[in-house]
Amino acid sequence: MALVVGVLLVGVILVIAAFFLAREAGRLAQEPPAPVFDMTEAYDWVVEHLPDDIAATLTPKDVRRILKLQMDFFKRKGVAVNGSTANPPGPVIVGGAETVDYVIEQGAVEGYEFHPEQVHAVIETQLRYMRAIGAISNPAKPRLTRRDLAADPRPELPPEEPPPELPPG
Repeated sequence: MALVVGVLLVGVILVIAAFFLAREAGRLAQEPPAPVFDMTEAYDWVVEHLPDDIAATLTPKDVRRILKLQMDFFKRKGVAVNGSTANPPGPVIVGGAETVDYVIEQGAVEGYEFHPEQVHAVIETQLRYMRAIGAISNPAKPRLTRRDLAADPRPELPPEEPPPELPPG
């Protein structure tokens, strides 16, 4: 009798495990896992793809420092997280003058002197890498609501003119 109960108990546990496994597999098939950012891989990619004129003015240590400062900036803005949240508090624009200014200012505090052209090139190359792995995307188009459409109707097009008449002939 104990053997039958044990076999039934193991069978029930296996059925429950199979159910959860199938459910998670289905969820992952519909919603692929978020891309994982690897700083070493990113650094190697950026060094390889950095424009030659900029690469000639930076040491590998400089590139690594710029990337680290850029990631610090992302953390401050709430877009670089360790899985605690999938969504930053609001729309975040990365890779602009604000990022370049932050890197230059923080670099100066740490004893590095970077020029805006250098920082911008490294950041743009880094953003290309992040797009390539799917970590970021292009800017989202704003959603229009019915209220937006009612408040700002599409302008009417002028009436189409008839084609000019051809002379007989």
